[in-house]
Amino acid sequence: MSDLLFVYGALRKGASSDWRMEGARCLGSAVVQGTLVKIDWYPGLVLKGDTRVKGEVYEVGPELLKQLDKFEGIGSQNEAEDEYHRIRINVSLGQKPTKVWIYEWLKGIEDYEVVYSGDWMSAMKSDS
Repeated sequence: MSDLLFVYGALRKGASSDWRMEGARCLGSAVVQGTLVKIDWYPGLVLKGDTRVKGEVYEVGPELLKQLDKFEGIGSQNEAEDEYHRIRINVSLGQKPTKVWIYEWLKGIEDYEVVYSGDWMSAMKSDS
């Protein structure tokens, strides 16, 4: 059984950790409403705000999803210390609402630089 996962940062094609998506099938580009912030070499997405955050939807198997959860720090003993949680939301995939998993940033946006374009890949190119 596969799941659909929306990725918006370091897991996107061409990003620093895209190799972690090996074995997943990309279904295409998608957008979600929210606020994208630069944490460090990776972003965080909070599902509040009006920015159209760009990303990709992948079909992932249970073992890969488990590995990605570990990479994102999901499932620690103390959830109050977690940076992310994984939740289901609707994204626009090819003009069609599609239910996907997404990793949402839990630490707020106040102390971080907002990526107003909503596109992590463009933001990283302009930083280099």
